[in-house]
Amino acid sequence: MNKNVYNKKEFIELLALSSEDLDDWEKLGLIRHPGKIDDQIPYYTDTNIREAKHIQQLLKFGYDIESIQKIVRKVGLPETIAGKKAKEKATEFITVGELAGQAELNTRTIKYWEEKGIIQPEGRSPGGYRLYSRAYIDICNLIKDLQNFGYSLEQIKEASDLFRDFLTISRGVSDLSRDEAKKRLELLQSKITELNERIMGLKQGIQRWEDLIKKKKKDISHVIGKLTQTGKKKSKNVKMSTQKTTA
Repeated sequence: MNKNVYNKKEFIELLALSSEDLDDWEKLGLIRHPGKIDDQIPYYTDTNIREAKHIQQLLKFGYDIESIQKIVRKVGLPETIAGKKAKEKATEFITVGELAGQAELNTRTIKYWEEKGIIQPEGRSPGGYRLYSRAYIDICNLIKDLQNFGYSLEQIKEASDLFRDFLTISRGVSDLSRDEAKKRLELLQSKITELNERIMGLKQGIQRWEDLIKKKKKDISHVIGKLTQTGKKKSKNVKMSTQKTTA
């Protein structure tokens, strides 16, 4: 899913609308922004643009704002009439900087993953700012973990694609058919099982090494002590030999 996202300034400029009019429309429930960016900045989508244009058209036809509010309450605007378009689900977006901070990455790494097709922004502002849902924090952490597990970039991309498919399917915004969606989710389940088995193998390996180190810790310390003593003796012998030669 990738959609255009506009902040308030961009939104009113596109519509040649005043900030006061937009505030009034929102108070009356004529326009509702779907969510916020970084938990602070309200954003608007192309759906809101089309809704606002319908309101402007009704105003040109001579309807006052109260009459338009009644129309919206009774039948809705063309974009939101029941049966013609599903209600847009709210998504909280974050910027690439916020994503990098939350996932403990730098923005160059995220850009590199985008270039490789491993992740992709879910929205863009007209100014070119890349926007992501908060679910991408989990996706970035998953990618880091898979790298640590020795997965190739191709394998990581496959896992990331499946995870993103799950997000769009669960939100009801996927373009896949029901059968295709089911197959993708079943494949995701099999990949999760495969990953769990790999994790279990790593856990067992770590446990074996921890047990080995615990058992051999004294032996290792003893060997280190012997090496230290041997080194001191050699140093002492060299010193004594040097003194004799000098004498």
